[in-house]
Amino acid sequence: MPIDFFADYRMTINGSLETADASFDTFNPATEEVLARVPDARRDQLDAAVAAAKAAFPVWSARPLSERQAMVAAIGDAIEKHAEDFKRLLTLEQGKARAGAEWEIGGSVIWCREIATQSLPDLLVEDSEARRVETRHVPLGVIGGITPWNFPVLLAIWKVAPALVAGNTMVLKPSPFTPLCTLKLGELCRDILPPGVLNIVSGGNDLGAWLTAHPDVRKISFTGSTATGRHIMAAASGNLKRVTLELGGNDPAIVLPDVDVKATARELFWAAFQNSAQFCVAAKRLYIHADIYDELAAALVDYARTVIVGDGAQQGTDLGPIQNRMQFDKLKNLLADARDQGHRFLLGGDVPAGKGYFVPVTIIDNPPDDSRVVVEEAFGPVLPLLKFDDIDDVVRRANDTDYGLAASVWSGDIEKARAIAARIEAGTVWINEIHSFSPHIAFGGHKQSGIGIENALEGLAEYSNVQTIYTTRRSPGQAA
Repeated sequence: MPIDFFADYRMTINGSLETADASFDTFNPATEEVLARVPDARRDQLDAAVAAAKAAFPVWSARPLSERQAMVAAIGDAIEKHAEDFKRLLTLEQGKARAGAEWEIGGSVIWCREIATQSLPDLLVEDSEARRVETRHVPLGVIGGITPWNFPVLLAIWKVAPALVAGNTMVLKPSPFTPLCTLKLGELCRDILPPGVLNIVSGGNDLGAWLTAHPDVRKISFTGSTATGRHIMAAASGNLKRVTLELGGNDPAIVLPDVDVKATARELFWAAFQNSAQFCVAAKRLYIHADIYDELAAALVDYARTVIVGDGAQQGTDLGPIQNRMQFDKLKNLLADARDQGHRFLLGGDVPAGKGYFVPVTIIDNPPDDSRVVVEEAFGPVLPLLKFDDIDDVVRRANDTDYGLAASVWSGDIEKARAIAARIEAGTVWINEIHSFSPHIAFGGHKQSGIGIENALEGLAEYSNVQTIYTTRRSPGQAA
C-alpha cells in the first residue's frame, strides 16, 4: 500500500502502526507553522515496544548473518525508492536546504548497503592437541536508540544498521523536534523486517528516560548533547547497560600561513557553517596564523556574503534556519553576550525580525579565549576567528576544552600538518579536508565528546558481547 509521507504519522510497535492518547506538534522551522501532530507514547506503549523487541530477538539473532545483512541492505533500497519524499519531508521538518537533504538521504542509502557487507570474524586463539579456544561476538539483545534533530535520518541509520546486522533488535526514539522522517522509515520497514525487530516510538523527555532506564534494554546508543549524555549514562547504570554516546564538540581548525587563502576560505566556510553549523563536527574555533589572519578573515567575509540563508524548500537557498525555538533562543543569548562583551563582529550578529528561526552567518574577530563564543559549543552559525603565531601555543589552546570530538589542520606542508594533528586531543583529525565519513572508518569522541565508536568493524562490535569458548580434547574425568 502506498505511503503518504506528508500525513498520518504513527509509531511502529511489533509491526503495527499505532497512535497514542496524547500528541504533540512539530513545526517547520522556516515558517514556524505546524507541520503535523505526532503520537506522544505512553509508558505502556514503550513497554510493549521493548517487549516486542525482546520477543523477536531469539529468532532474529538466530537468523543467518546473510539474511540479516540482506534485510538491512533492503532498508537502503527502500529509502532510495522513496528518496524524493524523504528529502522534501526532511527539509520541511529539519529546515536544511536541498543539497543538505540530498547528502543526508544519499548517505543513509550508502550506510545501509555498506554496513550490510560487514561481519565480525571469529578468532581462533588456540587449536592444539589439548584444546580449542575460540572467541566470537554475540548480540546483546534489545538496543535503545535515541537520535538528534540535526541529521535525523542518517544518524538513525548509523544505529539501526549495525545493531540489526549484529543480531540485535531495537527500539528507536527520534528527537521530538524531527520525528517525521523516522516514523515514515518505521512504516517502510514493516514490509522488510519481521515484527518487533525495529520498533519506533515518538515522545519527549519522559519517553527517553523510560527507555534509558528500562530493565530489558541492554544498550543505549545516543547522539546528542554532553549534558544529556551524562544523564543517560547515569540511568544506564541501573542494569549496567552498555552505552555508545556521541556527544558535543568544540572543534578547532588550525590554519597555517602557507595555504592558498582564497581557496581555503571557501573550504573553511563550509567546514564551519554546513547545515547552518548544526553539526557536532563543525569547525567551531578557527585559529588563523597571524601572518594571514587579516587576509583570510576578509576572504571568509567576502565568501559568506555570497551564501543565501533562507527557507530550505526554496530554490537557491544554501543554508536554512535553526531547527527549533530552544536552540534559536540559545543562539540569540550567545550573540547578546558577545555584544555586551564588546566583541567585534566582522559579519552578522543581528537576528532579523519575522517568522522563522533564522540566524545570520556571524563571524567574530579574535575574541578572548575565555569568552562564551569560544568556550561554548554554539551549534549554530556563530564562528570566532582566533589569531596565533606559535605552534605549541595554538595546540595548547586547541586542546584547552572538555571536548574532543574532531579537529582539522590546514597547510601546504603535509608533514607539518600531520605532526600537529598527532598532538590534537580528538577522535578524528582531518588534514586539508573536513566532514569526510565512511561506514568503514571508525568515528568517536575523546574526553567529554563521547564513549564508544560508530561505523567500521569497531562500531559493529559495539553492538555485541565477546564470548570465548574453550573446548578440551579430552573426555570428562580423563587425565590431562
